[in-house]
Amino acid sequence: MKLLKWSAASILLATAMAAASPVEAATEEAAEDFTTRTYKAVELDSQLLSASQLYKYDSGLTFEYPDAVRGIFVTAHSAGGSRFDSLVNLVDTTDLNAMVIDVKEDYGYLTFEPEEGSELASLDIGQPYINDPRAMLEHMEEKQIYPIARVVVFKDTVLAEKKPEWSFTNGSTVWKNNRGEAFVNPFMKEVWDYNVQIAIEAAKLGFKEVQFDYVRFPEGFEHRADTLNYSKGEYEGNGQDDTQSRVSAVTDFVAYAKEQLEPYDVEVSVDIFGYSATLPEAPGIGQNFSKISENVDVISSMIYPSHWTSYFGIAKPDLEPYNLVAEYSKVENAKLAELENPPVSRPWLQDFTASYLGAGNYKVYGKAEVEAQIKALNDHGIEEFLLWNAGNSYSKGVDYTP
Repeated sequence: MKLLKWSAASILLATAMAAASPVEAATEEAAEDFTTRTYKAVELDSQLLSASQLYKYDSGLTFEYPDAVRGIFVTAHSAGGSRFDSLVNLVDTTDLNAMVIDVKEDYGYLTFEPEEGSELASLDIGQPYINDPRAMLEHMEEKQIYPIARVVVFKDTVLAEKKPEWSFTNGSTVWKNNRGEAFVNPFMKEVWDYNVQIAIEAAKLGFKEVQFDYVRFPEGFEHRADTLNYSKGEYEGNGQDDTQSRVSAVTDFVAYAKEQLEPYDVEVSVDIFGYSATLPEAPGIGQNFSKISENVDVISSMIYPSHWTSYFGIAKPDLEPYNLVAEYSKVENAKLAELENPPVSRPWLQDFTASYLGAGNYKVYGKAEVEAQIKALNDHGIEEFLLWNAGNSYSKGVDYTP
């Protein structure tokens, strides 16, 4: 079903016109009667609703929002391969109820090949990782597994190399971090529209939520902001310092994306660094926890214990999953309580072993460690969560509602 792009006024006008017969419409008296009935129709509602309020895009699939989202991350390779059935079974046989599936992945590729001739196909970024995303979603509908589309935004090597002018360059070369990853420029509205277009297509496919990830400048950008070449677009000369300009760009993108997705009846969520909630704002990357939270339905802080160093008075956070998550929850709850309309909190939790931390600094994560994190959230009134394991190998026997 296609989105009906009619205003409230035009809908009411069409209704009144339909009520008049061809003979009546041909007379002056009928024209006056038509006008009278039109105004009466308008008067039925003192405030005209926008088209997006009256009509939502219908993908043809029906998903109910769960009592509380308890989800897992699913790569495109898993979603499009033999592992998908085992992951569906995991969700179907436990208290899990949602999947976050890559639609635009970390390198910048679309994870399926769009229909030939479509606007999305013209971007030339489709890959056959998921052969039939619609069939995948229909299967999820049968199982009532809540589908969330992950769209990686500003980390995008594919687009940066294709459009260096939309990226950050060092001389004539696209700048890349020490992992060989390039970013595109959050100041540029062309980049915003590029990603919103992908998000809209995910909604049309039937996803009920779009989760934007890497909604930020590169890590440590404050140390290279004056040496790289890039446009500040409309943010040039706006009277803000560099930190506030970056915060404005990131926040404005989130607000813009949510507005553009309004007619498609999807929730909008954003992944954010956990430490952003502990600071007024993260100066280099442009993330302000409160400002982003004001413009989303769901905020998903990445609070993996392994990603913290001596925080909250915990010397080795990876060894204390309950305490780390509990201490973070206190900070986030206080931050969200300051907002007039706070979003749902749905943090990312750790279901992987961070052996890279070195002996004595990590522990093997399994059932007990995952349950400890979930319990810490629940003990502080946070009922939703997502589990991250890059290889999609999730711990067995976990009680997801301890």
